[in-house]
Amino acid sequence: MTDLTTNYHNVGMFEFYVLIPIIIFLSVVLIVSLSIYRKKREKPDKKKKARGRSKEIIIRDANRRLAINPKDASALEDLGELYYNEEDWEKTMKTYGLLQELCATDKSLDELVINIRFALAAIKMKNYNAAYKSFLYARSMKEDVFEINYNLGYLEYLKKNYEKAAGYLSQARILIPDHQLTLKYLGLSLSKINRHPDAAKMLKQAVDLDPADKETLFILGQTYYNLNRSDLAQKIFSHLRGDPVMGPKAAIYAGTLNSNMKNFEAATMDYEIGLRHENIQADVKQELKYRLALVYLKTQQIPEALSNLKDLKVLNPKYKDVETLIQKYSEMNTNKNLQIFLMAETSEFAIICRRLASGMFPKATVKIVNISVQKNEHADILAEISTVKWEDVVLFRFIRTTGLVGELTLRDLYSKMKEVKAGRGFCLTAGTFSESGKQFVEARLIDLVEKNDLNKYLENLS
Repeated sequence: MTDLTTNYHNVGMFEFYVLIPIIIFLSVVLIVSLSIYRKKREKPDKKKKARGRSKEIIIRDANRRLAINPKDASALEDLGELYYNEEDWEKTMKTYGLLQELCATDKSLDELVINIRFALAAIKMKNYNAAYKSFLYARSMKEDVFEINYNLGYLEYLKKNYEKAAGYLSQARILIPDHQLTLKYLGLSLSKINRHPDAAKMLKQAVDLDPADKETLFILGQTYYNLNRSDLAQKIFSHLRGDPVMGPKAAIYAGTLNSNMKNFEAATMDYEIGLRHENIQADVKQELKYRLALVYLKTQQIPEALSNLKDLKVLNPKYKDVETLIQKYSEMNTNKNLQIFLMAETSEFAIICRRLASGMFPKATVKIVNISVQKNEHADILAEISTVKWEDVVLFRFIRTTGLVGELTLRDLYSKMKEVKAGRGFCLTAGTFSESGKQFVEARLIDLVEKNDLNKYLENLS
């Protein structure tokens, strides 16, 4: 009995000693598990508590810790988060700049986020070089981040590196296809490198996303203009004429398109609408007045044209050929026949040339054989002239210019004289003849009539 008891006791003791390590192991596992569980629960609670703290408490607590340790990363992260959320970009940039310096020694810091936020703050502070370096470094860590690609593209656009800008912005568009500013600057970059079809597509999408973005709409109009899509361009520029910012420039394009299509009345309205705006940029105002004057000249409204040219001369005496135009058309303004000779439609020009040819020989019988007008630049009239002393076939050439007529034109006239068997030729112009041209006709039966003599003939027609 004693042996059995002793054996039983020994077995019990053996089991007890075996169970002790197991119990200790299970206890340790339980303690560790509870600790991990508590930490998991405490971590979000801690963040929630931090978010719930007031700005003053966060700043006070962070400054207290920084006073003890100026490189306290946790304190700097709290301040950086606060400033970033409040969009205090100057303090955000400064704080994340300090954190950037700590990244080399503190591997627990999120270097990607720190560099992105520093760069975003730098852009807001217009410190573009610092922003560019940080975004570029962040992209070396991770390439497929929208904020990095978009902002690098934007910065390259500002630096006029349009090829690079288009590359980054294309990557950003893959990540977020409907981001309006990405589409805008991608379209602008493509337009700058003359990829107009692709640019038009991007800009159209950007405008659809934000119809109030008049700048992008204006560039879309320019892109359509470059693509010879005059209908779409005209629609956009006509819509923008009244905009206080884009209106004056849009009026120039709208007027140019209408003028090219010979819609001179519409073009006049475009330019006049553009000039009604207040605070127009000097160069834009000058161009509006210049183009308006040209339209008036094309419609033979010389007094109105001269009024705008003289206004423009006051604004900028050396603007393009304003002085030359004023001199030319001031004289023309007092000579109706000269206006017709230089500016009228082809039919009126041909009529006045016929009258001039008939009036060159007052006491002669003049029979007009043929009249031809070449591209509204000059008219040739073949006539049979008969006087009491002589008869001959004469070829008249009337040139619509106030400039210099050269030897080549006179050689062409001489060739035509031989072709039509004219015994004599006359070349009349509102300009002058070159010295080589005058030398060419010295041994030939061609009379030259320059501006002053032409005016006398024109005055006799009145």
